[in-house]
Amino acid sequence: MAIDVRQLQARDLSPEFEEDVVRFETTLGQYLDGRIEEDVFRVFRLGFGVYGQRQGGRNQMLRVKIPYGRTTPEQLEVLGYISETYSRGWGHLTTRQNVQFHFVQLEEMPEILRLLASVGMTTREACGDTVRNVVGCHLAGACPFEVLDISAWADATAQYFLRHPYAQRLPRKFKINFSGCATDCGQAMFNDVGVVAVNRPRPDGTVEAGFRVFIAGGLGANPHPAQALEEFTAKEDLLPTLEAVLRTFDHYGNRDNKLRARLKWLVDTMGIDELRQRIIKERKFLLASRTWPGGIPEIVRELGDAPAGGGTAVSADGGGVPVKLLSRGKYERWEEANVVRGIARGTVSAYAHAVLGDITADQFRALADIQRDFDLDVRITNRQNFVLRDLTEGELRGLFDRLDAIGMAEAGAELARDVVSCPGADTCNLAVTQSRGLASDIDRALEEAGLADVGGIKVNISGCTNSCGQHHISDIGFFGLERRAHGRAAPGYQMLLGGHLGNMEVAFGQKALKVPAKAAAEAVVRVVGRFANEREAGEVFATWLERSGGASQIGKELADLDHFPTPEEAPDYYVDFDETGPYVAEVGDGECAAT
Repeated sequence: MAIDVRQLQARDLSPEFEEDVVRFETTLGQYLDGRIEEDVFRVFRLGFGVYGQRQGGRNQMLRVKIPYGRTTPEQLEVLGYISETYSRGWGHLTTRQNVQFHFVQLEEMPEILRLLASVGMTTREACGDTVRNVVGCHLAGACPFEVLDISAWADATAQYFLRHPYAQRLPRKFKINFSGCATDCGQAMFNDVGVVAVNRPRPDGTVEAGFRVFIAGGLGANPHPAQALEEFTAKEDLLPTLEAVLRTFDHYGNRDNKLRARLKWLVDTMGIDELRQRIIKERKFLLASRTWPGGIPEIVRELGDAPAGGGTAVSADGGGVPVKLLSRGKYERWEEANVVRGIARGTVSAYAHAVLGDITADQFRALADIQRDFDLDVRITNRQNFVLRDLTEGELRGLFDRLDAIGMAEAGAELARDVVSCPGADTCNLAVTQSRGLASDIDRALEEAGLADVGGIKVNISGCTNSCGQHHISDIGFFGLERRAHGRAAPGYQMLLGGHLGNMEVAFGQKALKVPAKAAAEAVVRVVGRFANEREAGEVFATWLERSGGASQIGKELADLDHFPTPEEAPDYYVDFDETGPYVAEVGDGECAAT
């Protein structure tokens, strides 16, 4: 079904969306006329999800917020139209459930913003020193293990902080994540605020569902685990608690040094106990504020938050899957690895695999048709895939055939073959390596070694130390760095092992060894191969790693891979993936991702 662009452009927008579009268009015109200085406009456009690429000129990356990853057919069609009309024919799913488009021209942004607004999407506060996209577990409402369906809570939070006065010129970016249970598929444990649904016992023997709020987590070059604010936060206190954390950050965050401006640094400067006290005090007196958001949000009352209920199918975080898929048929393998069931509600969900998180215009449109035809709830996952929900058992085969026709029916969409990567030096000013190229090389190497179907293992790659690819919290992580060998610069990576989330805890990966970029895929093959052959029944990667001697011991066993042949022997070691000339680590000014 093709969208009628002219009809969308003619739609009346809500006053808030109309004001956003007009304001961006007016300010852009003033900038292009030379009436607004570069540094001022830079801050303005970042607040609208627009920032420059390493290619320079008018080339921009546009980030579209998709709160808790939930999309509609019409939105998918608009995203497809934007990808082929204004970008390079495809979009990119991020680890924070956004959709990004690259090589968009600055002058075209107003018409794109209007198209997005016509179907209820915005880029407002997708970048810059703002409250970023609110992330939520992609299986919320369909997860066999959840305490609460956090969908409506994430929606209420996103709506509340969008355009909120305190959500604008913060000391630094501010990220909120929701998980429906301790499995933490929503990745609450390494963000500024992480909200996890929990139960607490009542005196009468029943239980009360509410939340445990974690604060001051973060990745980047100096990862910090989030820490609990208090043991239990009642439902009616959740939004006041979130605003109290935000206000405390605004009051005490470092506005003089961007490198130490995130909420996590307040733990280092004032200590976690004092930070907790200031937040609780802020919440206590928030009732006196005009913006006090107490009580159960209306959207939660309307949609509810009852959990999906327990089951015995594939777990939400990929655990519980077999070490290797045993079925022979393509459909059987897909059904075995990609389908999740929630027993209480009888929910059936299935993953659609997006290689490297990339979605073509045709795939966007096809997914929109699938969503309509099957009447599905579709969400983006934080491993850069889609999950299609509200299926019946009888629809699975038909869905598989539709996904197979568009190249999105790979078995094990969130298993070993599903490597996550940031955009890397393809477009990012801060990256020093082509992380996407390495991701493709690892995918190839695992397929050739027959290891792509290994379950219970995640591989993440960042093109620099800043962890946009979340290398710190994956079983196998890499971040890019410049190496020197035989008097030449060469692309390389630091390999980390053992990062993971779960049980309301986070463990960051430990350094194993440095390897040339062209040897990194072999390092993954060796580690995944050992894990698949040696792990005991039900054993997770972290446990296997510990009894195998830890990251340092595995690193020693891979030491032969940290070798650079001479440029004459292997010239490709001195050329990065997807490049044709000698490697050069070119780093520009960071706009949004890290500094």
